[in-house]
Amino acid sequence: MSTTWLDLAIALSLCLACSTLGFWRVVYFVSLSYALSIAAQALVFGAIFRASLGGWPLVQCVLLFAYGLRLGSYLLVRAQSPGFQKELQSAREHGQNASVALKATIWVGVSLLYMILFLPALLTMAAQARGLVVWSSPAGVVVMAMGLLLEGVADSQKSHFKRKHPERFCDIQLYRIVRCPNYLGEIIFWFGVWLAGSASAQTLLERGSASLGFLCIVAIMLGATRRLESKQAARYGSDPRYVAYASTVPVLFPLVPLYSLCKAVPPAE
Repeated sequence: MSTTWLDLAIALSLCLACSTLGFWRVVYFVSLSYALSIAAQALVFGAIFRASLGGWPLVQCVLLFAYGLRLGSYLLVRAQSPGFQKELQSAREHGQNASVALKATIWVGVSLLYMILFLPALLTMAAQARGLVVWSSPAGVVVMAMGLLLEGVADSQKSHFKRKHPERFCDIQLYRIVRCPNYLGEIIFWFGVWLAGSASAQTLLERGSASLGFLCIVAIMLGATRRLESKQAARYGSDPRYVAYASTVPVLFPLVPLYSLCKAVPPAE
């Protein structure tokens, strides 16, 4: 493997350490722990590879740290929002019933996911340290920057809108193009991470692990989109304005006439 087992052990250890927050509140396994794990890996491996790190791989590392920092800050601010308290309380109540065994399983699972999400960047840094030029880095880093910008702007627009209109669905600016632009930004960002490191993967295990990380985040974002759609339908479904909005604005991908994930994939009986 081009990446040593020691590097992978360090990455997994960082993710496990950051994800221990979930034992305090289960919801943190997939929120604050997520942000901290990505930022910690970027910071630690940036330091480990500091002698060779430069150019596009350096920018990739900085963007990953910025991603974790932005997401963590956004989650902390959102947790203080009055409009989010009901949802946060519901998450806490569900988490109280989780057994230690279940928490431990989630802890290991999410830590492995956060490690393989970061893997393409680790492969790129390791390749550069060996004197190799990773030709896929420039295109991937540009895509990462686009995804990070889209996600950040979308979150900011919705936060500002909800402060003024807490009882109304957000349908302004980016939300007039697609109903979940923040989730779209997340997918674009991680596609960029995968693309940037695609040329540095040398073994089938590395390629498969890196691709699995990206496919997992796509599946997670599709699930998050579907859950949000269900919540909004329950809350605003009687509002003709929302019905018109949801039937004319694509749910996740712009220019793709897919207006509902709930209808596209019916729930299992």
